[in-house]
Amino acid sequence: MSDVTQLLSQIESGNSSASERLLPLVYDELRKLAGAKMVKEKPGQTLQATALVHDAYIRLVDVEKAQHWNSRGHFFRAAAEAMRRILIEQARRKGGHKAGGSHQRVELSQVDLEVSPAQIDFLDLNEALNGLERHDSRASQVVKLRFFAGMNRQQTADLLGISLATADNDWAYAKSWLQIELEGSTRAVRQSPN
Repeated sequence: MSDVTQLLSQIESGNSSASERLLPLVYDELRKLAGAKMVKEKPGQTLQATALVHDAYIRLVDVEKAQHWNSRGHFFRAAAEAMRRILIEQARRKGGHKAGGSHQRVELSQVDLEVSPAQIDFLDLNEALNGLERHDSRASQVVKLRFFAGMNRQQTADLLGISLATADNDWAYAKSWLQIELEGSTRAVRQSPN
């Protein structure tokens, strides 16, 4: 049993000191996952990768809400899901009326630009991903690991316990499915007028 799996088991048993020993072992990997996700965020993001790692970690090892971890892979899949949920919550907060709602931040140096790049709305992506989850759970997991956790093809296949070819097929299917769903969304793509 790896050190990570042992510590996860101890956390599950209520050992609060195990969570302190776990963080140094998983921090670098969690930081890479968060960094890969933050690169995909819209400019002007107030949530930093370090804060995302810490928020996700706290949710994962909360001793009062002990969770059962089957393996190291299970823990990192849960970390990817926790990061996704934190980013969705952040998008909802920023989309609220008090936070400026649908107003878009424009840097003064960008005023002369004719067209800004198309950007996916996080709330629409979340709705589409929830639909995919109901339709094909494994394909949804592939998206969460590849898009939200920044894992490569092989890492995704290994964590899900499937072949590389199956992971690639699920990824291709999920991208097509999500594209169709997002094209039908009213908020999915925002472009500035020409």
